[in-house]
Amino acid sequence: MTSTVQSPPEPTDRQFLRHTLATLAYRAGKTMRDAPPEFAAFCAGPTTRTPGEILVHLGDLMAWGHRMARGDKTWVDSTPGEWRRDVERFFAEVAAFDAYLAGADPLVIPAEKLFQGPIADALWHAGQLAMLRRLAGHQIRGENYAMAQIERGRVGFDQAAPRREFD
Repeated sequence: MTSTVQSPPEPTDRQFLRHTLATLAYRAGKTMRDAPPEFAAFCAGPTTRTPGEILVHLGDLMAWGHRMARGDKTWVDSTPGEWRRDVERFFAEVAAFDAYLAGADPLVIPAEKLFQGPIADALWHAGQLAMLRRLAGHQIRGENYAMAQIERGRVGFDQAAPRREFD
């Protein structure tokens, strides 16, 4: 008698997007947490964005993704402000996007387009913030993110404590 091991069901597109937003919130939060005030204005070179400019762009990406999901492809550029306020805005935009994905209203654009556009771009920029923290002398610890406690729907600034960090 052979037994078969059943795999868990594949996540839906919406569930996968929500998990990706939770991953973004976890990783981006790590780069933003305990950043000193001067970090927002750090300039690595004459053609690079400052962390403050990247942060506001992250908020714009999340707002755009949320609008795209509803069928509005309008892009809106925001102006960087105070770091803490822009951090709050970023997480509010992630939460609004996640709430839409958690709801029953239809995705007007394919999930793949939401991923390859605003979400993938935001993951890229979260990595830039981590690199800029190191360049600015405000290093954050590396982490085995596969071990992190990342859960769909946990998209706020408050995240689970790291499980497996390293230097």
